[in-house]
This record gives sequence, structure tokens and C-alpha cells, in this order.
Amino acid sequence: MWAFLAPQIIKPPSSPTRRLFSTSRSSPKSPLCSLSSNKNQLIQSLCKQGNLKQAIQVLSQEPNPTQRTYELLILSCIGRNSLSDGLRVHRHLSDDGSDQDPFLATKLINMYLELDSIDDARKVFDKIRERTIYVWNAIFRALTLAGEGLEVLCLYRQMNRTEIQSDRFTYTFVLKACVASEASPELLTKVNEIHAHILRNGFESQVHIMTTLVDVYSWFWCVGYAANVFDKMPVRNVVSWSAMIACYANNGKPFEALELFREMMLETNDSFPNSVTMVSVLQACAALAALEQGKVLHGFILRRSLDSILPVINALVTMYGRCGKLELGQRVFDQTKKKDVVLWNSLISSYGIHGFGNKAIQLFKEMIDNGVSPSHVSFGSVLGACSHAGLVEEGKMLFESMVKEHGMYPTAHHYACMVDLLGRANRLDEATKIVEEMRIEPGPLVWGALLGSCRIHCNVELAERACRRLFELEPTNAGNYVLLADIYAQADMWREVKRVKKLLKARGLQKVPGRSWIEIERKLHSFMSVDEFNPHYEQLHALLFKLSTEMKEKGYVPRTDVVLYKLDEEEKERIVLGHSEKLAVAFGLINSNHVEPIRVTKNLRLCEDCHTFAKFISKFAEREILIRDVNRYHHFQNGACSCGDYW
Repeated sequence: MWAFLAPQIIKPPSSPTRRLFSTSRSSPKSPLCSLSSNKNQLIQSLCKQGNLKQAIQVLSQEPNPTQRTYELLILSCIGRNSLSDGLRVHRHLSDDGSDQDPFLATKLINMYLELDSIDDARKVFDKIRERTIYVWNAIFRALTLAGEGLEVLCLYRQMNRTEIQSDRFTYTFVLKACVASEASPELLTKVNEIHAHILRNGFESQVHIMTTLVDVYSWFWCVGYAANVFDKMPVRNVVSWSAMIACYANNGKPFEALELFREMMLETNDSFPNSVTMVSVLQACAALAALEQGKVLHGFILRRSLDSILPVINALVTMYGRCGKLELGQRVFDQTKKKDVVLWNSLISSYGIHGFGNKAIQLFKEMIDNGVSPSHVSFGSVLGACSHAGLVEEGKMLFESMVKEHGMYPTAHHYACMVDLLGRANRLDEATKIVEEMRIEPGPLVWGALLGSCRIHCNVELAERACRRLFELEPTNAGNYVLLADIYAQADMWREVKRVKKLLKARGLQKVPGRSWIEIERKLHSFMSVDEFNPHYEQLHALLFKLSTEMKEKGYVPRTDVVLYKLDEEEKERIVLGHSEKLAVAFGLINSNHVEPIRVTKNLRLCEDCHTFAKFISKFAEREILIRDVNRYHHFQNGACSCGDYW
């Protein structure tokens, strides 16, 4: 996406400094000039042949190296990845004053960036007196790619106090600098300022700048700002389309990502999707479990010969796994000859969310046996798989192997996986001990995992301890308040439930509403909990009521304890009957082929009543039902769930 951060190819005019060493064509060449010209040609020839050491030796005998000679020497140092040679060439430049040539200064800055010596790049910039826009852009680019975004913004303010005018490269580099550091409101304000500057100076027609702006707003989760920029772009290319689709896909708006992709495909110009586009669209399909649309995309990928690109293959494996078609993901994996760690991770994670912990561990070991070293993500995936399958001892062994066998220190994510693994197994004392003995500060992930475990086992005291930290670390995360209220409700502590709800309201927070999706004939249908405005609601509710009544005779007892209100049982039953996943399942029963499984995706954890209801439906209606919640897959068949009621 950031391909346009490549070094500029526009060459500024040779500086007056270099012209002091040039020879006029109209003057007759003296033997000395002829000798010098031959030395320059020899140095350049040696550089092109890869004989850098010999070229530097000849350089010491050349009194007047040309700009081209120095340029080739610098490029050769980059090609040989030799910082020591680069420093020697730089000394020659300094000795004859050529380091004041703006063109060569930009080359030196780029060289030091490539050789991971950003301090030397700073020295080049600090020393040069004539700072052209090319020199400024070179240091902006170098510092941005080195992760020194705040320094770039300071230098940018300094440049704006001079007479130097920003060009399209400047804006691209300084915008990227805003995301080279951790996101903060102050940096977003800076992005807004740069955006305004771009508009004032008439650069809104520059597709590279505006595409970068879309990317940056996406990084700050400002989807509305990004969409506004994209909508106003007079010219769009495949990169800008891909940037906006990725913005939607990465910010929890998969519907919008798929809709924009359809709009892109209807364009009559040459904006054909590339591999980057396809990765984002497949990600959106995975988020919605849109299997049929994913299959169509797979066909497009094959026709466009994009199936040899590893990021696309990874996205395909993930998509099939998250759409409940593990066998198709496995087939894509098996057909791939060159498997990197990301591809292995995709397959391990897919088996993990389906509850196949032993298979995930087997794949993890196969990966290592095939000479692929596990990454931090690999351990996160396999530990998550152990957690979903209740493989406590296996998970503990894998966690310990991170340091002992692979020299990798656990991150907060790995500690959170262990807390979740032990907590689900009702080994809360061990989970608490892990939190207390962590080598790093426990963050929201770890405390959140502990709170989730407390909800499963209704441990009020430990939940209150976890929430005290979570309310400090994530004061605006409504989910933590809701979980605590849920635990209080399970413990029949209704006064505390009321207190937490008042606190939630006082802080202006709202519970995330339950939402479920189902794909019927390649069309996605969305349902909200108790969605009385849905045109299908009456029909669906009537079917659910009928099924519920009949299933009660078979032993179904509604779990009304999931309702966090003191209401009569009839009203509580009405509420749980209107949960979004039940509405989606009912819609699938009415509109889908009896042979095909019903596939539903939910944005929150599947509640206990919906879990029980789906088990009864799978047996009562003789339908296979797959529900993917925020944590894992539940595969219901013949009255049983693949999770074994362990989730």
C-alpha cells in the first residue's frame, strides 16, 4: 500500500558546487582533464561490475570525482550492504565539499536509511546548508521508515517556517509519519491539519496523497473521514479502491467492504482488483461467514492467476475456516507448495476456533518438523486452540516451551490465552497466579480474560478485582460493565446490577447490541436482537414461538437467567426468544435448502439459552446448524454441539 514511499526518481538540477568540478565542453581538454575523466569512467565501470573495494581505491587517486561517480559509489554501497564502505565514500564527499551538493545529500540519506544507520542520515541533513525540497523529503522518508514519526512532524513544522513549498512526496511522507508512532488524539489533529494544508494548496487531485490520507484515517479508526476523502477523489486507481475497502474490512464494517468491492467491479476503467484488494475482500467474507461469496471470489482469484500469491492463499484458508468449511481451507493449504509461517498459522487458527485442539497441536508440531519456526502468532493460535478444547496440560507445556525451546518471551496476548485456558477449566487460582507473576504489566487483554472466566464460573470477588483494573485501563469499554452486571445477576445481586447500569449510563456508554448475519443465495441478511422493525420479524417470531412451545414438550427449558432485568418469566422468555441468532436461524429454516447447513455469525458471545435452543432445533428440525460467535464455532447436529458445552 505504501509503494509510493520509494525513493524519488526526479533528479534536481546539479548544484553550483558540482559545476566547480565540471569541464566545459567548448574548452580544449588538457591531459590532466583527460586523465581525470578516465579515472571517473573507471570508477563508474568498477561500480557497475560490482568491484566496490577497487572502485574506492581508485577514488582516492581522483582529484575531481563527478556527481555521477559519487552516485554510483553510493548505490554500490547499498547494493553490497556495506556501511563501512559507505562511510569511506561519505568521507571523500566531505573532504572535497561534495557533501553540500543537495542531490548527493539525498543519496547519502537514502543510503544510510538502507544501511540501518539513521543517526548518520541525520548528520548528513544537519550539515548541509542548502536544503532543497528533495533533501527535506529524503530525511522525512528516512525518519518515517525508521519509525521516528514525531521527529518528522517537528522537522515539517521547521520546514514550513522557511520558503520551501511542500510537494506531493512531502505530504505522503508526513502523513505516513503520523502513523509511525502510537495513535493519539494529538496526532489525529495533526492529520487534520495536514489534510487542510493539502486542500489549501490544491493537491486534492493527487491520487497518491489522497490514498495515503484514506489509509491514515483508517489507522485512526476514522472510517467516516476516510470515506469522505475517498468519495471526493476525482480520480481513483486500484490502490485507492483497495485502501478504502481495507479501511472498511479492518474497522468492523465488512458489509460496506463487500458493497464497495461490487461498486469497484462495475467500474468501466482499468481498476481491476489486485492481490491486496482480494485479501481485504476475503477478510470481509470471513467476518460475515459469507461462504458463497467467498467461493465466487476464489473463482475470480483462479481466473486472474492470483492463487500463487501467499497473502491471498492465507486469506483463502482463513476465509474457509471462518465460514465453517475446514476441508476447503485444508485443500487450499495442501495444494500450496511453499508454505510460510503465516499460512501455517491460518490453518492452526482455523482448527482452533472449531474446537479441534489436538489437530491444531499436531499441525503446530508438523510446522516445526518442516523447518518453519513458530512466530508469536503461532503460539497465540495454538494456545487459543487448547483453550477452546480444554487441553490444559498441553497448553501449559506449549506456553513453557516458548522460552525454553524457542527463546521467545510471551506477550500480553499469550498470557491472556493462558488465563483463559485455566479460567475456563475453573482453575481460577492458577489463572490469578499467572496474572500476579507476569513479567510484564497485565493489560486489558489479560484482565479481560480473567473477567470472562469469572462470568463462566460466577466468581464475584475475583470479577470485582478484575473490573477495578479494567475500569482504569478501558474506561469507555461498555463490555466490561455488562459482564460485571451479568455476574452480579447470576449471583442474584440485583442492587449491584442496578449500580453498574447507573455507572454505565453516567459515563455515556451503551451496551453493544447483539447482531447476527446469515447468507442465503449469496445475499447477506442482518438481524438485531428483538428487531421489531425488521420486515420479517413477525413471521420469524411466530415460527420461534411455535418451535419453542413444541420443544418445551421435549424437555427444552428457556434460560431466562441471561436477562439482566427483574421481570416476570413470560417477559424474559419473550426477550430471549428475540435474540438475533435465533432470528437468523429461523430465517435460515424458512429460506434455505434443507440439505445445506444453516450458517450464522454473531458479533457477541453466544448466550446459554441460544446454545440450548440451537441444540434442540438441530434435532427437532433435523438440520445442521453452524453458529460462529466472537470466540469460536458451534457445530450443532442431532441435538449436540461440537463444543461439548465447554465454551
